[in-house]
Amino acid sequence: MKFKGKTAIVTGGARDIGRAVALKLAKEGARVAVNYLSNEEQANETLQLIKAAGGEAIIVQGDVTKNTDAANIIAQTQKAFGNDIHILVNVAGGLVARKVLADMEEDFWDKVIMLNVKSVFLMTKHAAPFMPAGSAIVNFSSQAGRDGGGFGASAYATGKGAVATFTRAMAKELGPKGIRVNAVDPGMIATAFHDTFTKPEVRMNVANATPLKREGQATEVADLVAYLASDESSFITGTNIDINGGTYFS
Repeated sequence: MKFKGKTAIVTGGARDIGRAVALKLAKEGARVAVNYLSNEEQANETLQLIKAAGGEAIIVQGDVTKNTDAANIIAQTQKAFGNDIHILVNVAGGLVARKVLADMEEDFWDKVIMLNVKSVFLMTKHAAPFMPAGSAIVNFSSQAGRDGGGFGASAYATGKGAVATFTRAMAKELGPKGIRVNAVDPGMIATAFHDTFTKPEVRMNVANATPLKREGQATEVADLVAYLASDESSFITGTNIDINGGTYFS
């Protein structure tokens, strides 16, 4: 119960990796605010899984690309669990669609960058004033932010690269206040993201090219997030940690 008495916010926590992270933190004693955008059914499923595991949680709807919504997520969390926020995990993000440069509209570019970068900025801005010394922020970058991403993923890769840089900047800015900021960079993880955006034959090829010869699991990413959020990583900040089975080395 390494997070007993602590409050955590997980954006994009209703499904896949976000759900695994929320459940992991709750099992370790954290009171978790699970943010979701539109799928209340999935959010409630996550809530019930947490409760079934003996955890404590709430669900909070909100678009993390909007300033007022980001502020409200903080406010609703504080209303439920108290003023201090000890852990912020910025999972929310996404590819939206695969588009090459010639087919990419300005509005599409802006949407992807807002979803992946502005969301992290807004949640960090609103949470940080309420994070006491010893708190931790864990952002989600991606292997795409390291290597430029797959075909048609340039906007997404650029956004995730920006998250990696923002992570380093915030580690410097918030470190003197005792707040650590790190990011995880997942590779091919078996989630609905790849069910939607990656062809089965591509997934198979990537898995076969990985030294460990498989895709990763959401629970494995959640384990890394929990480590970075805990006192066990108390001298780690500003890092972007790859979790890709050896596909790409930083």
